[in-house]
Amino acid sequence: MNMTRRLLMLLPLAACLRADSEKDARDLVASLADALSAGKVELFLDFFDRGMPDFDKLRFNVAGLTGQSDVSCNVEIASNEGDDSERTLTLDWILTIEPKQDSPGATQRQKTVMCRLKKMGKKWKIVSFAPVDLFAPAGA
Repeated sequence: MNMTRRLLMLLPLAACLRADSEKDARDLVASLADALSAGKVELFLDFFDRGMPDFDKLRFNVAGLTGQSDVSCNVEIASNEGDDSERTLTLDWILTIEPKQDSPGATQRQKTVMCRLKKMGKKWKIVSFAPVDLFAPAGA
């Protein structure tokens, strides 16, 4: 079999892998938003590489926010690019924040988030996420 023929046979496989990694990234974002909306801070943080820049700030912000408020997320993926080992996403993230104590009603925050995912073993991890202040507790 010549080289061109082999290459042509592999193209559908490459497209399939890219489609799977694109879906994996979408699924990760959905699971991330679900975990935060359910107030499951540790599950939310499990999607992140703990060596990520600003991970400690992210953990502090998310714990503070969920400690004082009920949060619901609506995330739209504006772009999802990359390959089967690394993806770059642009997210339109809307947080609805409802204070747990007797405070005025819910507020909303909306930010464009830049997020980079890397495949580590069989799992995808977020290795870059900005801005982490999206999750800052009120008054922080």
